[in-house]
Amino acid sequence: MVALSRCMRNQAPSVTFVLVTLGLDALGVGIIAPIVPGLVQQLGHLSPDRAAPWVGALLAVYAAVQFFAAPLLGGLSDRFGRRPVILASVFGLGCDYVLLAFSPNLWWLFAGRLVAGATSANVAAATAYIADVSPEGDRPRLYGLVGATFGAGFVIGPALGGLAGSFDLRLPFVIAAGLSLANFCFGIFVLPESLEGSSRRAFDWARVNPVRQLLSAANDRELGRLALAWSCTWIGLGAVQSSLVLFTGFRFHWGAGLNGLALAGVGLSQALVEGLLLRHVTARLGERRTAVLGYSAGVAGYGTLALAFSAWMMAPAVMLVALGGLATPSVRSLVSGKGDTDTQGEMQGLLASVESLTAVVAPLLAAGLFFAFTSKLLPVTFAGAPFVFAAAFAAFGVTLMRRL
Repeated sequence: MVALSRCMRNQAPSVTFVLVTLGLDALGVGIIAPIVPGLVQQLGHLSPDRAAPWVGALLAVYAAVQFFAAPLLGGLSDRFGRRPVILASVFGLGCDYVLLAFSPNLWWLFAGRLVAGATSANVAAATAYIADVSPEGDRPRLYGLVGATFGAGFVIGPALGGLAGSFDLRLPFVIAAGLSLANFCFGIFVLPESLEGSSRRAFDWARVNPVRQLLSAANDRELGRLALAWSCTWIGLGAVQSSLVLFTGFRFHWGAGLNGLALAGVGLSQALVEGLLLRHVTARLGERRTAVLGYSAGVAGYGTLALAFSAWMMAPAVMLVALGGLATPSVRSLVSGKGDTDTQGEMQGLLASVESLTAVVAPLLAAGLFFAFTSKLLPVTFAGAPFVFAAAFAAFGVTLMRRL
């Protein structure tokens, strides 16, 4: 244990780089979230309700590419090491943001999101790096820091995107490009390889096939339930990403600035929960019961959000949704515990595939529900429908974890 602690101290700069990389992945998503609906409306000359399916499609395309790219990058990191995979993805993402800044039409925007989905699918390699350099008992805390870093990205990203987007809708892409390329330069100097040559394994296309990974997980009862529970987390996030800006614009007439602050509030609350509260709750309840608590809070949070007929109700809704973040690192740690040293990339790639597949479906369904309930296609107008959808899946997460 002393040797492992010394190893962690020696790896501190590299772990910091990995956390910053994951934070910039979140920031890159968050920084454009407040401006994507406006940019879609501008490039496509669309009304807000007609823009909703396009916004959902953009998120779905991004996630669909990640579904295939994440296990591929995880498998490549198991074969060639974590360092080259992580650095290549960070550099590619920075270059892609440069291209997105000059999008002349919706199709260019879609092409840019395709490339972004592939280059930002580094979460499998990055979290496998953390598994390489940390003792198993310390992984829940470090995965909590991963969640907190994502939360910090969603704090800074939407606030910065809303502010920059109020001047120019393309400026957030320029900022994201600069941050990603600067992080690439940082990583060149501080990121050593974490996977020894003796622990690497031959690359196998069959093992990085995301469909095969999901079928293999389904054959393992416990791993299958964990994978399903993981999808419940990202159903909620997909609903928030695709519908929150549309929801607040429809119900409260908020613009990019206020929407940026609202999304930043979600990220800040999540960062506080996963960075400060998680380790105490996990120490007291254990990983499984912590996940049950997180999904239960998600049910309450999404339900409150759906029924937020006054702006003040957004505050308790955001706090409850943030408490739902307790489930994420707990499930990730449970899945990590089912893998060996040479399969951490594959285990984390499985989670990334589940996350990406869910993120394909969730934005389309959530945006479709918003469109159906706000465009007079149905006799009832209810802008909170996407969050009822999210609450139902959070409840399913509770059931799955209780039966684990």
